[in-house]
Amino acid sequence: MSKQSGLGDNLYVGGYNLSGDVQAVGNVGGGHAVLDVTGIDKSAYERIGGIRDGRIEMTTFFNPASAHAHPVLSALPRTDVNVTYARGTAIGSPAASIVAKQVGYDGTRAADGMFTFGVSAQANGYGLVWGQLLTAGLRTDTTATNGTGLDTTASASFGWSAFLHLTAFSGTNVTVAIEDSADNVTYAALTGGSFGALTGVGAVRIEGASSTTTVRRYVRAVTSGTFTSATFAVVLHKGSDPGTVF
Repeated sequence: MSKQSGLGDNLYVGGYNLSGDVQAVGNVGGGHAVLDVTGIDKSAYERIGGIRDGRIEMTTFFNPASAHAHPVLSALPRTDVNVTYARGTAIGSPAASIVAKQVGYDGTRAADGMFTFGVSAQANGYGLVWGQLLTAGLRTDTTATNGTGLDTTASASFGWSAFLHLTAFSGTNVTVAIEDSADNVTYAALTGGSFGALTGVGAVRIEGASSTTTVRRYVRAVTSGTFTSATFAVVLHKGSDPGTVF
């Protein structure tokens, strides 16, 4: 695969697609804190990994329309929000996701009239994880649908976590779930891989039962329920989620 730009990306916050309201994504990062454990008998530093962290920072435009940046971000919720930055909008595109606290919604009005806001989403309870989209950006289903399978190249037994952003919905309920397969022909439900029956816009994070749960080579997102339209994005991370205790 060749080098890529950051054109055509998406950003979802708590089930809202804010992609068109984001001017820049300034920091998509995470990892271990570094603990200095250097003994007095050493001539160079010794370090070990500490607590995992993560953050996604963004600069947004002022858009007061319903379900856009200002009403969504100005609420400054005390509760956790799920945030996903998608580097591209194809099935398999890399996507970074966190369970986060939103810190700040600070406006800046420049001399030329530009009005933007700085927002930081800081991980809470889990580190930032990079996964892959199981949907081509936002996918809209109008009936129960089996999505296209993603080839992750190999089976892995390192656990998993997944994020769902349901950005638009009409109907009684929709259940989005993840299935896996060894051959891209015969699929079965991934144990624990259902996001539950949802009745409106929102975001959900789920995870495997242990850090050794197996996810087979091919994976897909499927829908069921009673609905006329559901627009959503799903991200799957194969690997134990930093911060999870099994």
